[in-house]
Amino acid sequence: PPFSLATTNVIYVSRAMSSSGAVLLLVASLLSPAAAFLPRSLTPPLPAVSLQMTASAPVITATGGSYLSSVPEGPPDAILGIAAAFRACTHPDAVNVCVGAYRGHDGKPWVLPSVRAAEAAMAGDAAANKEYLPIEGDAAFVGRALRFAYGEEEYEGSTTAAVQSLSGTGACRIGAALLAKFAPKVNSDGTKPLVLVPDPTWGNHFGIFREAGCEAQTYRYYDRRTNRLDFDGMLADLSAAPRGSVVLLHACAHNPTGCDPSPDQWDAISTVIADAGLQIFFDSAYQGFASGDAEADAAALRSVVRSGRHRGIMLAQSFAKNFGLYGERTGTFSVLCASPEERTAVQSQLKLIVRPMYSSPPRHGSSIVSTVLGDDELRPQYYNECREMAERIAEMRALLVVKLKEKGSTHDWSHVAGQIGMFAFTGMSADMVDELTAQYYIFLTRDGRISLAGLNANNIDYVAGAVHAVTDGKKITAE
Repeated sequence: PPFSLATTNVIYVSRAMSSSGAVLLLVASLLSPAAAFLPRSLTPPLPAVSLQMTASAPVITATGGSYLSSVPEGPPDAILGIAAAFRACTHPDAVNVCVGAYRGHDGKPWVLPSVRAAEAAMAGDAAANKEYLPIEGDAAFVGRALRFAYGEEEYEGSTTAAVQSLSGTGACRIGAALLAKFAPKVNSDGTKPLVLVPDPTWGNHFGIFREAGCEAQTYRYYDRRTNRLDFDGMLADLSAAPRGSVVLLHACAHNPTGCDPSPDQWDAISTVIADAGLQIFFDSAYQGFASGDAEADAAALRSVVRSGRHRGIMLAQSFAKNFGLYGERTGTFSVLCASPEERTAVQSQLKLIVRPMYSSPPRHGSSIVSTVLGDDELRPQYYNECREMAERIAEMRALLVVKLKEKGSTHDWSHVAGQIGMFAFTGMSADMVDELTAQYYIFLTRDGRISLAGLNANNIDYVAGAVHAVTDGKKITAE
């Protein structure tokens, strides 16, 4: 019959299943004489439990609380939360210029034809399988990916420690974990590695390094008074950073500003970093997508490597934007080492980081990239398609500036025209953005960043008119 153990302290519950049903073994302080001799620290009070015996199996119902009842609700993601708000909006004029994902002229996602062709070839390969990849990932993919980034001449596999990653986010997280374990602890109280990120930067950088056990601080990068690169402020902050700090640099198409240093400025930045004794961590999310030329977009990374001034350069590489593989989570993390022996040691530590984190990476996206980059017909086709995406984004950038002027805006929008990549960093304030969303149903991040991929011939006139309405007579530069 039903009975209650509401006043007992449950010590151990084991459920063993067999073909004839379930057997419940309950050892409780009330029922077991042995429990009387156990230290109280080993028999803490647990939530009251009632046990109902049925013909098939016992059912246990907890009548007390759980630690879950005290878990607070976290805030929505600053970007993905806005995208969710757009999806919930039913207004016919609603426009999503928030999330950084490419859309074609029709406003829909575009799967690159070269990617489709690679998938078709993979599907027809009778020798292909779905076995686990090694911890470090697909070696052929990693090698081709790193040659794509570093260049055929600069890449040296014998001294490059590298693993396949879960896109750029996962690459940054692996790098952050490596830094947390081995980088000098040079933050203010000497307890954590210090990672310097540009102000502004991709918002997820802070959480990635913080959760790994590093401290993230900003260095000056963008001057909101001029809507231009704060080059002097950047050099001053890097020069004053503690030796051993890590400097995160966007390899191209800086997110969110689209404001990149010139080649001469990159050379000066490299020199200052070397003189200050800092480590470099490149985040490359837009190679090929920025200018339409993958070789040109890798120029900053390659020039820093060629300079020979830096040891231990780190690179987080993503294929989400430039291959359109957003949902495939495909990337790499790599470290340039001083010798094959150093590479062996670092490689072993990267595998030790990956194994308990996600064990091994997915194979589909990496197989696509490896197939495309390794095929003499698909590779040039891909380069043309990547150029096509970049050219459409550049077209929308130029057209937005033209449309703003047509609407009567007297602001100087040349900073938008001079930026590069997926985003236009407009200079609009958070209040202006809020008005755009509330009055015109245009969804974007509150720093005034517009994803140009969300614009097309059907909505750009509307968006330009709304931007003019909320900025007319107001400043788009900081005081």
